[in-house]
Amino acid sequence: MPSRNFESQAAIFAGGCFWCMEEAFERLPGVGEAITGYTGGWVENPTYELVSTGETGHREAVKVIYDPSKISYERLLDVFWKNIDPTDPYGQFADRGEQYRTAIFYLNDEQKALAEESRRRLELSGIFEEPIATEILPAGEFYPAEDYHQGYYLSFSEHYRRYKTYSGRLGFIKAVWEENRHFRLFPERERYWLGWRKPADSELRKLLTPLQYAVTQLGATEPPFRNEYWESHEEGIYVDIVSGEPLFSSLDKFDSGTGWPSFTKPLEEWAIVEAEECEGFLCGREVRSRFAGSHLGHVFEETTATGKRYCINSASLRFIPGEELRRHGYIAYEGLFK
Repeated sequence: MPSRNFESQAAIFAGGCFWCMEEAFERLPGVGEAITGYTGGWVENPTYELVSTGETGHREAVKVIYDPSKISYERLLDVFWKNIDPTDPYGQFADRGEQYRTAIFYLNDEQKALAEESRRRLELSGIFEEPIATEILPAGEFYPAEDYHQGYYLSFSEHYRRYKTYSGRLGFIKAVWEENRHFRLFPERERYWLGWRKPADSELRKLLTPLQYAVTQLGATEPPFRNEYWESHEEGIYVDIVSGEPLFSSLDKFDSGTGWPSFTKPLEEWAIVEAEECEGFLCGREVRSRFAGSHLGHVFEETTATGKRYCINSASLRFIPGEELRRHGYIAYEGLFK
């Protein structure tokens, strides 16, 4: 159960089996720990055995200790909803009973307002056909669970993985959220790429097309004139296909005649990393994204306003139209297109 020192805040979530929710939150940058426990009942100092009867009123829950300067409560809400079945009023997946019902337990008025707004936005998204059953309740006493439940996903990893798979939770999450992986409940409040962590190679291969993987991970080059953005003129920004970090603006895009998207400069000075790349006696400047480390293309000296031409593979990019920037979490760049 990892922990770090910072001025912290707390949030409490009930999402069915607390082993699964502990893992979901503890892997987030800015989270110190997620404590498994029991809350919402009327019996003092409950045990796992008592709570498992479903007669104490408690729910399995996690108390998330986090650094608000590094991760927001809104981001925690986003992670919570994406790790449960919010339409199930009787439990979660293979686990049935009062102790497995989902809820957000708010600790103050701000958390209550944000939790209610997150539920409203999820309902309006149309992702789920059934009504949202997750309750939003005032937080009461939280009782930490027994020691062997803390960090269970680490201490008993093999059993935990089997449980998460065969309970149906893992398959449900993949079925719903791989298709909707770019959906954010509070995109206007997030710069989620700042805390991005690179998935395992096996996951990247699932998320990316073969060409996207070859370009971003292996440094391949796509064919000129036969790629998605080489002659696109729509207003908006281009972000990393892997992490979503902002890279280039359509305002700096020009037709270089090369058959690849070309830009005079990156969207932000910090957005990219350049490195010398040599093949035999020929050397050039490779361009990579800062957070994901994706291979993007190359930069060349050119007679442009900046003296540079960034020659970029379409396969490494995702385009966000100007009118959709707020919805996708890029509100900082809205002013470029007004």
